[in-house]
Amino acid sequence: MVVRSSDPVVVLTNYGTLREALGDPVLEPELLERALTHRSFAYENGGLPTNERLEFLGDSVLGVVVTETLYRIHPDLSEGRLAKLRAAVVNARALADVGRDIGLGQHVKLGRGEESTGGRAKASILSDTVEAVIGAVHLSGGFDASAPLVHMLFDPLIEAASAMGAGLDWKTSLQELSAERGLGVPEYVIQDEGPDHMKTFTAQVRVGEDLYGNGVGRSKKEAEQAAAETAYGELSQLSSAASADD
Repeated sequence: MVVRSSDPVVVLTNYGTLREALGDPVLEPELLERALTHRSFAYENGGLPTNERLEFLGDSVLGVVVTETLYRIHPDLSEGRLAKLRAAVVNARALADVGRDIGLGQHVKLGRGEESTGGRAKASILSDTVEAVIGAVHLSGGFDASAPLVHMLFDPLIEAASAMGAGLDWKTSLQELSAERGLGVPEYVIQDEGPDHMKTFTAQVRVGEDLYGNGVGRSKKEAEQAAAETAYGELSQLSSAASADD
């Protein structure tokens, strides 16, 4: 390949710490580099390839592996219950938590604007990058490489979601808790950012006179469920603290 002087130059890095956190899967250096390249960095450095196509692929790979796992371990659950379980595992908040657990934020390549506004900790960037890394592993080694990675990262979430039972519908659970305390019906406050085809939604819940929770998702419904989950936890903790003081 002839490299012209005007072509963007990609400097490959080993990312040994990150590879170790991923279980050292089959992973081509060029694909890992691309998986970590946020569009803000790409635009500031001569139009490098971004991680968005890998993110698209990784989203599908993650969905297939998690769905098959749920199908196999829950042979008696209906389609609707399986869908709720999957949504509890594969959502922007859960993906961002996985990204934080493996220290992914420190490796993401960001533009100056995103860097200055705390982009390394943003749930939307972390969740997208997790999917991009899964996509990169899948292109490097197929399902033989990507499925073990997904299991390593997400099986604990699958187990936790399976143990939640009725708690999977966090909006309903929060509404019931709010009613028990005479706080009225929860109201969701939604914000969005990004272009129409790639919007990220954030949500909080107003219960009584206060705002609780913090949810992020690619749809309003997903963000509301995530916000309801965290709000439920916060209200439950307040209840436990109040009981201990009595």
